Amino acid sequence: MYFLGGMSARHEIFPWPELSAMKKMVVGEKAAAPSRYTFDDKQRLIGDESKTLVTCPAQTDRTAVLLILGQSNAANHGGQRYRSNYGARVVNAFDKRCFIAASPLLGSTDTRGEYWTLLGNKLIESGQNDSVILAPLAYSGSQVARWAPGGDLNPMLVDTVTQLHDSGYRVTSVLWVQGEADLVHGTTGEAYQERFLSMVDTLRQNGVEAPVYISIASKCLEPSNGGFKEHIPDNAIVRAQLALSRSGQGIREGVNSDALLDGDDRYDDCHFGGTAGEKVSQAWLNLLRGESLLESSPQSSLLGPPAKAGRVLSTRITPKEYSLFPAVQQDGTGK
Repeated sequence: MYFLGGMSARHEIFPWPELSAMKKMVVGEKAAAPSRYTFDDKQRLIGDESKTLVTCPAQTDRTAVLLILGQSNAANHGGQRYRSNYGARVVNAFDKRCFIAASPLLGSTDTRGEYWTLLGNKLIESGQNDSVILAPLAYSGSQVARWAPGGDLNPMLVDTVTQLHDSGYRVTSVLWVQGEADLVHGTTGEAYQERFLSMVDTLRQNGVEAPVYISIASKCLEPSNGGFKEHIPDNAIVRAQLALSRSGQGIREGVNSDALLDGDDRYDDCHFGGTAGEKVSQAWLNLLRGESLLESSPQSSLLGPPAKAGRVLSTRITPKEYSLFPAVQQDGTGK
């Protein structure tokens, strides 16, 4: 028998665990609060009651169709949310449907912010495009091996590309933001290149002829993120990413977020905060605008030969090479 009483340093008079268990037996477990979000078995966001369904815009030569791939810094783990400033001219394409773009985007993990919608706004505001189709497929903590043939994300990549094709869309750019997980897990540079090229082969075999932009991304600090205490810029993953970007196989250098962002731009020493979203989206805008001008030149060549899995390239980073993306250097703002 238990008696009412208090608590001393040696004895807890109230039997809290027993009382809690008895309450659960009598009252039952508390039902989970309803949520506007729906996830698949891999924790990818596949439904959001707040989304506005619209007719998918027809693709023209003034439409950007961006296939967005990678891990958390390509997904909905950002510190700032954005929404389309141009209504149905910036849309989130998912499952053969289109929604006015607004954070978080369907197709990626988590429910926080992202900067791709901001990029879409900037592409239209700058006059680069009349409409922007955002097609994200990004998984927190994913290593490159999961995207290569045999990995669990490779079939989902094929499915996403197929859905875009069935919707009448031709991908104009593939934006890859990934590498932090592979650095933490010790993936070698050679293995990273082989697996990335295998993923590119998957894209090519499924009708994606667009340039693949590989970001220079490896920085994720602190144990809470599974990362390190300090970042070493010249590492195996960055060397592999730079080598791939110079392969001339339709693979191009994307935004160098490792160099572009400082400590204040990452809200937890890993993930992009609001200032990071501004800087990175502007860098992507500068890159895509610059490439568009280059491709319109008579001397330009859009793509080299298809990437071949297994080809490993080598490079070393010099202090001069490890700098901000050139387009960002030109205006000097980093925003």
